[in-house]
Amino acid sequence: MAQPPPSSGGEQGHHSQGCKDLGSSVGAPPRGWDSTARLPQPPRLPPPHRGDLPSSKLPSPLRSGGRRSRAPARKGLRGLWVRHPNTIIAKSQEQPGGWKMAPAPCLCLLLSVFSALILNVGAEISITPQPAQPAEGDNVSLVVRGLQGELLAYNWYAGPTLSLTYLVSSYIVSTGDETPGPAHTGREAVRPDGSLDIQGALPSHSGTYILQTLNRQFQTEVGYGHMQVYEILAQPKVIANNSALVERRDTLRLTCSSPSPAEVRWFFNGGTLPVPVRLGLSPDGRVLTRRGVLREEAGAYQCEVWNPVSISRSEPLNLTVYFGPERVAILQDSTTRTGCTIKVDFNGSLGLWCVARSCPEPQYVWAFNGKALSSGGAQLNISSMTAAHEGTYTCIAKNPKTLLSGSASVVVKLSAAVVAMMIVPVPTKPTEGQDVTLTVQGYPKDLLVYAWYRGPAAEPNRLLSQLPSGNWIAGPAHTSREVGFANCSLFIAKLNLTDAGRYTLKTVTLQGRTDTLEVELQVARECAG
Repeated sequence: MAQPPPSSGGEQGHHSQGCKDLGSSVGAPPRGWDSTARLPQPPRLPPPHRGDLPSSKLPSPLRSGGRRSRAPARKGLRGLWVRHPNTIIAKSQEQPGGWKMAPAPCLCLLLSVFSALILNVGAEISITPQPAQPAEGDNVSLVVRGLQGELLAYNWYAGPTLSLTYLVSSYIVSTGDETPGPAHTGREAVRPDGSLDIQGALPSHSGTYILQTLNRQFQTEVGYGHMQVYEILAQPKVIANNSALVERRDTLRLTCSSPSPAEVRWFFNGGTLPVPVRLGLSPDGRVLTRRGVLREEAGAYQCEVWNPVSISRSEPLNLTVYFGPERVAILQDSTTRTGCTIKVDFNGSLGLWCVARSCPEPQYVWAFNGKALSSGGAQLNISSMTAAHEGTYTCIAKNPKTLLSGSASVVVKLSAAVVAMMIVPVPTKPTEGQDVTLTVQGYPKDLLVYAWYRGPAAEPNRLLSQLPSGNWIAGPAHTSREVGFANCSLFIAKLNLTDAGRYTLKTVTLQGRTDTLEVELQVARECAG
């Protein structure tokens, strides 16, 4: 086939499957043209981003070869005639140099002429979508510029090659008639200036578009363009392999689930991802992997998908990272006493708290001298300190999620008496017939038992002995007028002169320490009336 001559230019228009009268001004086809010649292929382009619409999906008028008339037919035209749907041009046998219509089982004559005539590739025809970045649902125009000369027809293709499969529409300039092709979706329409309008464009309309024009010299020119229709993005969703992980042991894997091929961004607690986490992103940014997750990485994760016309962010997914227990400690009045010895007064109270850094909050168990106590919880209370409470107290913190534990201990002891013991009679100088109390001050707090004696501390002289519980036992010298108290004091009712003399107090502590203290009681004679 001969090389095509340089293009003479011409207006660009829409292609048509059905053919119409092109006017008497059209000259005869070049001598020797071959209607079966193959059209030279244009430069190869990337595959289109849209699927071909089967002819069965076209509206019925399009399947039947119907056409839309944009302008009234021109009258009085002679020479080249085309009739839709099944006619071709044949040289007239009745009029030399003329042409007549001859029916034939073919597609439109315009396509036959286009495929037979000279193709001028590389003309400066530009195709620009308006808007430049359309969103789905937008009305888009593929605006054509650079058309030259007087054009007869346009063919629009949605695909990488000039193939009938990709034919969207054919348009005859003189009549305004437009015939949809196999790739027509029911949304496309060709303008008289050659531009292509798409109503309510869809992402499937994305891809390569080719405009083919035919001028009055039966020369064709081709222009290429590309359009990307961006989807209005639905809200993505963050999917986790597990939303509660153990620190340094488990692997975090988050996936941004979105049906759209959009760009992805990640957010952590509303801000950017920490650098160590960011390093775990997959090449497409949709999967985030973090081995040996840390407690600092617990929080709210979101992903965002975006394209030039739409943006959508997911709901937050809250990640929990379990750790601990760590730094187990025992507190007394907000003061750390771990490893210390705590001294408590006899009958005094003591409150201990166990604390630890842990997620979740650990379970606490207290042990006394290595034996678990029945009471649980972080707090341990001793309401009345005695020698029985002396020993080592241990708090054990257990994390049910990490299966780890930690402990802390303190030693608790009774404190020694700090006040010297003394006996004071009340009243200090009682008279015959009065009551008197020998009050003891500074008695030992860890008292086990005490005894009062009338005279030296000997058994025959024992008045009474008493335990801190309040139980007391009368001794050989008891006269039924003596009563003992828990603080070691001795009460004597209705004194007589024989009650005067020395009294002895003997105390024994829980540690076995024995102390003896004496007092001299004086009884004054009652004055005569």
